[in-house]
Amino acid sequence: MFVDSAYWQNSRRDFKDRKHPLFVTSCGNYRLIHRAKLPTHRPRGRLDFQLLYIAAGKAHFYFQGKEQIVTAGNMVLYRPKEEQRYYYYGVDHTEVFWVHFTGRDVTNILRRYGLGKEHVIHTGINPEYRRLFQVMIRELRECRTDYEEALVLSFRMLLIHLHRLEPGKRGVRSAHLAEGMEQAVQFFSRNYASLIGIEEYALEQGMSVSWFIRSFREYTGYTPAQYLLSLRISAAQTLLEQSDMNIGEIAAQVGYDNPFYFSRIFRKQCGISPREFRQQLQATGEGENVEELQGYV
Repeated sequence: MFVDSAYWQNSRRDFKDRKHPLFVTSCGNYRLIHRAKLPTHRPRGRLDFQLLYIAAGKAHFYFQGKEQIVTAGNMVLYRPKEEQRYYYYGVDHTEVFWVHFTGRDVTNILRRYGLGKEHVIHTGINPEYRRLFQVMIRELRECRTDYEEALVLSFRMLLIHLHRLEPGKRGVRSAHLAEGMEQAVQFFSRNYASLIGIEEYALEQGMSVSWFIRSFREYTGYTPAQYLLSLRISAAQTLLEQSDMNIGEIAAQVGYDNPFYFSRIFRKQCGISPREFRQQLQATGEGENVEELQGYV
């Protein structure tokens, strides 16, 4: 199980903040690899709000005692004192990002960005969501100057992305489109390190290439090529954080035969080279992987 998370003042205690309009208290990323099951059940909920993003696989949630399977491309919003009961299973290859937040004006802020009383919000798969969660994790871990304000700004950017979704895209345009694009997302997520021909994939699925690219972009916000690139860079960042592989080995692991080309692409996407990225992590201790308490997500 991969865990990457951070907490305000290193405390897991939930609380209601009344001093700030909006305040981020913790955030993280879970990826089930070998663990068979990760359950969470808080009968009385928490004092703060929680937003979860299902980035891959699926999760089993219970609302008013009824099970609802939430697949990748959706977010789940919990409010204070709501019962929270959900399960992740390794067989589903689940990956989840989450953030806890509080503040005296949260309800109005959520309403401002179009989030009402619904629990499940269809957002589509967007690498920008992943990036913003990762930025919040880093900010909360490093605690640099003005980090609390930076956390709120990153979280608001996430809300802005959700608000900019066209009204029709909060719900899936059609079950057929959602199923086909989700299948493509899962295929790319499993095989991003391999040579994937976009045209070949579309034709194998019985789609025209132009329709597939247009529909994939509508569903995720990215073209298939852009999405594959984001998966490879994200995987490379994880390996730079969590492994001792050299740059050439990491390049090969994420689908690049030429480490110099990989480094050039990485720099273009991240603003720094893979080596500099790793050095920054080592300088801040960000490469450490701390095991979570079960049930705190």
